[in-house]
Formats: sequence, structure tokens, C-alpha cells
Amino acid sequence: MRLEPLRRKDLRRCAELEKILFSGEDPWSESAFASELDWGHYYLGAYVEDKLVGYAGLSLAGAPGDMEASVHTLGVDPAFQRQGIGELLLRALLARADEESAAVFLEVRTDNKSAIALYGKHGFTTIGLRRRYYQPSGADAFTMARPENAGVPVEETT
Repeated sequence: MRLEPLRRKDLRRCAELEKILFSGEDPWSESAFASELDWGHYYLGAYVEDKLVGYAGLSLAGAPGDMEASVHTLGVDPAFQRQGIGELLLRALLARADEESAAVFLEVRTDNKSAIALYGKHGFTTIGLRRRYYQPSGADAFTMARPENAGVPVEETT
């Protein structure tokens, strides 16, 4: 498994995974992912051989020395879950945020216990609740934050 910048040719696969992973919600389309790349947001793909099995994206905003980051999305093919891929993607996003000394924010479904545990392991704490955040299901989301310079090291991948 390797991490590398998300390739435009894999955006259709991202949209396919979104439909699987977030079927009860409003999954992102191929054009939504393209827009994220067009805006220059930081996106990574996780690849096994040449197949995209996971993706994650981060936006950075603000002036140098006063940056904030937001995790926009993180998803792993169900056939490859529980193998540490999501954690590697998250660690890479956090390393990028740390390069800018940026605090990191995200939203996560309140019933997504495994994601909440993963984020907690990496220094995130719950700072708020967004009622009916996810549509069309109306599921609630926690807003979570990780302070700047929390310093989670990225492991080498092969």
C-alpha cells in the first residue's frame, strides 16, 4: 500500500466509494472531488498496486502563521477497512497541517464510534454538536478539533 497525491483519473473511483460508504447521505460526486482539486486542497489516495482503496482531503485557510485546517473527507473501501489505511491517511493529513502549524477541525457522525476513536487517538476532542448535519438522513455530527502543532509523526509506507 502506498500514499500519493490523488490522481484525477481516480475521481470516478472516489465517487463510487462515496456511494458505498455514505449511501444514506449525499455522497460526493466525481465533479465535487474535481472541484476540491481545482481549489488546490490537499488530497491523497491510498493505492494497492494501482487500485485506489482510500482517499482523504484537507483544506488549509488563513495567513502563514495563522492557519486552520479542515478534514473534508476520509474514506476507505470496505474490503480494505481495519487494515490501518484510514489511520495512515489521517496521519498524512495531520503532518501536512503541522507543516503550517494549523489547528485541525472536522465533523464526524455521532454514531461513527470507530472514527471518533481514531480521531481521539490523534489528539482530537469534541468541541460541539451539529444537529441534522448530514443530509438527507438528518444524522447529527460532532465537531472535533486538534490543536496546532500536536505533532503526530507519519510512519513510512512501502
